[in-house]
Amino acid sequence: MIFVTGDTHGSLDIGKLTSRFFPEQRYLSKNDYVIILGDFGMVWNNSEEDLYWRRWLNERRFTTLFIDGNHENFDLLEQYETVEWQGGKVRYICDSIIHLQRGQVYQLEGKSLFAMGGGTSIDKRFRKPGKSWWPQEKPSQEEYDEAKRNLNKAGWSVDYVLTHTASNKLIEIMCYGKEDEELNQFFDMIEEKLNFKHWYFGHFHADEDITERHTTVYQKVIQI
Repeated sequence: MIFVTGDTHGSLDIGKLTSRFFPEQRYLSKNDYVIILGDFGMVWNNSEEDLYWRRWLNERRFTTLFIDGNHENFDLLEQYETVEWQGGKVRYICDSIIHLQRGQVYQLEGKSLFAMGGGTSIDKRFRKPGKSWWPQEKPSQEEYDEAKRNLNKAGWSVDYVLTHTASNKLIEIMCYGKEDEELNQFFDMIEEKLNFKHWYFGHFHADEDITERHTTVYQKVIQI
């Protein structure tokens, strides 16, 4: 089975993955997956707290997958080796904590998933570069090009789209006003061109179906 949930922000929102709030996990195995939609935050500074919560998560019955958001230590994350897994590129953080890299298409449980992390920190002026904010929060041109290549291979058709932020079109519907960054514009193009069943994203700290095919996720854990 595959589940999605929103940002964990390190240990701040990890409670939603305890048995109390996610009872379905009692029946899961390491062949089942929970996907965190960005701002994972547990590869932050390799502190004792970081390592403790990674061990805790690694010991759950399920396998944790995550896309990156805008609040990640990208310098540290990029130190992990890139390998191939389920049709796309990943980084193994632990045996059962896996980073889904940008622009990849994965095959899981008979479903195709397009993953594209990244976002914009609107509070970056209050953050310190290399300590609490990293410019790699925004995708590079190489990552955009790789996303297009992989979607071309998939015939511009997938089952699910998994992102941290959303298209400008969706942000306007949510009345947040346009972020209007290159990534949001890229997602506008994806909206027009890609055939997909459903799009799940985090970032906005809300649990809401925005349209019949778009859902923003935060505290809920949703089976897809």
